Amino acid sequence: MTDCLSRKVLRQVRPLGHDGLADVLIDGDRIAALLPAGSAPAELPTLADGDGRLMLLPALVESHIHFDKTLWGAPWRPNSSGPTRNHRIANEQSVLADFELPLAERAAPLIEHCVARGSLHFRSHVDVQPAFGLARIQEMLALRERYAHLVDMQLVAFPQAGLLTAPGTAELMEHALALGLEVVGGIDPAGIDRDPVRHLEAVFELAARFGRGVDIHLHDGGELGRFEIERIADMTEAHGLAGQVVISHAYALGAFGAEQLHALADRLAQLGISIMSCAPSHYMAPPLALLRSRGVNVCSGSDNVRDTWSPMGNGDMLDRARLIAMRFGWSRDEQLADAFDIVTRGGAKALGLGERYGVAPGCEANLLLLPARSIAEAVVSCPLERTVIRHGRVVARGGALTEDARPG
Repeated sequence: MTDCLSRKVLRQVRPLGHDGLADVLIDGDRIAALLPAGSAPAELPTLADGDGRLMLLPALVESHIHFDKTLWGAPWRPNSSGPTRNHRIANEQSVLADFELPLAERAAPLIEHCVARGSLHFRSHVDVQPAFGLARIQEMLALRERYAHLVDMQLVAFPQAGLLTAPGTAELMEHALALGLEVVGGIDPAGIDRDPVRHLEAVFELAARFGRGVDIHLHDGGELGRFEIERIADMTEAHGLAGQVVISHAYALGAFGAEQLHALADRLAQLGISIMSCAPSHYMAPPLALLRSRGVNVCSGSDNVRDTWSPMGNGDMLDRARLIAMRFGWSRDEQLADAFDIVTRGGAKALGLGERYGVAPGCEANLLLLPARSIAEAVVSCPLERTVIRHGRVVARGGALTEDARPG
C-alpha cells in the first residue's frame, strides 16, 4: 500500500514535452502522474508551486568531467601547462604531486556546485597511472559514496599517460575495475600509445573480461582518427558492446564533409556508439547536427573545470547547451532545443539511464525547475534561479544546496 505521507505535488508547472500547465504528482522517489493544473488534491503537501511561470525539466546530465583533476576548492592558480598533450600530462603530475588541498577538498565543492546548477547524473574519468597509484581511485570511490544521496556517478578507469607505454598501467586498470569502476577508458591510441590497434584491443579485452562499457578519449585527427573510429566500431560489434561505447571528443569527424561521413555515422548509430563533444571553440569539432540527423546519439560534458589543463569551465550543463548552440550557430528554437537535448536525453542514453530518466509517470523524480516558458528561452537565458529535486526531495535552491542535502 502506498504511504500517503510520501506523496507531494509540484503545482502549476510547465513540464517538458507537455502542452500547457500541469500538477505533477510525486510518490516517493518517482513521478506518479501528470494532472491538469489545479486538479491535484489540495491536502497533499506542495513541493513547489510554479504559479504558471516555472518549467519542469529532467535533471541535467554531465557526461564527461574530471573531478579528480579540479582545483575548484583552491585559491586561483595561473595556468602553467605547455602546448602539447604530453606537456599537460607532465604538468598535472608535477602540480598535483604535493598540492596543498587533497582531492576531496577540491572535488567536493565542485560536485555541490554542479548539483546546485541542476546536474544529478555524472560520468567522471579517474586517472589510472603509476604516478598516482590507487590513491585517486580510492579517493573518488569514497567521494562517490559520500554524495550517493545526491548524485548518480559513473567512474571511468582512464589511462591518461598511456595504457601500453606506461609500465604498470594495465595492472592498475585491472585493480580499478575490480574495485568497482564501471567503464574502461582509453586515450589517443596513436597519439599517446603509438599503436592504435593494440591499444584498442587492450581496452576492449578489459571491457569484455570485466563486463564493462567503454569510453575513449579520441583527439587523434584526420584520417588517422577516422581509422580509429572505424576500428572502435569493429570491436564494439565483435565484443557485443552495442549501446555501451562512447567516443569522447572525436575531433577527426570534423575534418570530413557530410557525404564522407554518412556511412560511418550510420554505422555508429546502428551500434549505438555515442559521441561526446564539449563543442570546443579552439579545436575542430564533430558535426553534431549531421550526426544527430543520421541517428547518432550525442552527449556533452564540462570536461576540464578549473584544473591544470584549463582554467575555464563552470560545471553548468545548461550553460554548456548555450555554448554548443553558439559554437554551431544554432539560433532557431528547434536548434536550441537540440542543444538542450544533448545535455539531457543524449547524456542519459550514453550513460544507460534507461526508462527511469525523464518527465513522465514512472520516471525517477530527479528534476529541475527554472523560470522559462520554453526550452529555447532556458538555454539562452541560463537563469540562476533553479530548484533541483533529487528522488522527490528539494536538494538545492538559488544556486546552493539546501541544509539537509549537505553530506554529514
